[in-house]
Amino acid sequence: MVRRSRDQTPATRPAEAERARWMAAAQDGDAAAYASLLSSLLPLLRGFVRGRGVDGSEVEDVVQEIVILIHRARHTWRADRPFDPWMWAIARNASTDALRRLARERSRRYRGPERFGIAAPLEAPPDAASASADPEQLLSAQELTPAVADALAALPPSQREAVELLYLQQLSVDEAAARAGVSATALKVRAHRGSRALRKALSAQDRP
Repeated sequence: MVRRSRDQTPATRPAEAERARWMAAAQDGDAAAYASLLSSLLPLLRGFVRGRGVDGSEVEDVVQEIVILIHRARHTWRADRPFDPWMWAIARNASTDALRRLARERSRRYRGPERFGIAAPLEAPPDAASASADPEQLLSAQELTPAVADALAALPPSQREAVELLYLQQLSVDEAAARAGVSATALKVRAHRGSRALRKALSAQDRP
């Protein structure tokens, strides 16, 4: 069994680098590179959508919504930033909207408070001050801000992978550990260190 050294880039990084190359080429008008990029994203997005509780024929519908948003936002990706965090933020945004829509559609099939003229309570917006001090909440937000993206890109590869798997892709610890090829304990240690480093980096950015 071949063990990775601590300094070795995780196995997922070459694939991300290839996706980034395809996107850069697509931004320059390379249609073949763009087709390769989208083809490589489909199985990742299907697994991600299923992991968020979507099943059946609805999976492909949500995946297509994500692909459309990626297409519309492709000009916003910058080649000096990692591709995957940008892509997963869009995927989370689209899947969250889709899950809310599906929940509304399903609720219409049952007798709910709205049938009796009672408005359902709205979700309280996240507190901006507390979110700014909590990297997990920032990474779970619908949009990945440039400051968070830059701080995430500066993490050591193993820590960034752990943070992305747990907080951007929202995998379970066991699923994230299997994807990273490490034990659950090691994965949690990496994520904890990455989260702590993010908090420190973001706090430093807030100082005058």
